[in-house]
Amino acid sequence: MESLSSWIANSAANDLALALLGNVPGSPPILQTLHLLSIVAIMASALMIDLRILGLALPSQEIHEMAQRLRFWAVAGVLGVFSSGIWFVLARPNRYFTNPVFQIKFALLLPALLCSYWIFRTALRKPNFYLIHFWRAKLLAMTSLLLWIAVVLAGRWIAYAEYLFWPA
Repeated sequence: MESLSSWIANSAANDLALALLGNVPGSPPILQTLHLLSIVAIMASALMIDLRILGLALPSQEIHEMAQRLRFWAVAGVLGVFSSGIWFVLARPNRYFTNPVFQIKFALLLPALLCSYWIFRTALRKPNFYLIHFWRAKLLAMTSLLLWIAVVLAGRWIAYAEYLFWPA
């Protein structure tokens, strides 16, 4: 991680990110707001599908129809999170790559994305999967829900890692 962090810190991408965040008035709060709104789009999409599969919300909605309607928001959220968050990582790579909470967030993010991708893909291609494989679908929805909650919590705690991991 240190070599990647050092490489980014000495790259043109780092210079561009520092220029953007330091010289464009309002860019940090605008990017943070875009990041948060994108997280909301992802979470709302995943939450609605997961709760529907678990039988806790919207019983009158068909899962495949929900997936069709929410797919745009999920994809837009992923693109928004990446395009807004990358600037902060590029500007201060050492702050993020050495942060254990950031590492936890990304360790949880990949399975959360894969889980949600699988749920959406299955809902769009095999609408009856959730009826045929009832318990498997519920387990997957619960896993997705817990992973997304953990990702958001870890993301929020990145700034407070020193309270969780005291320096030796």
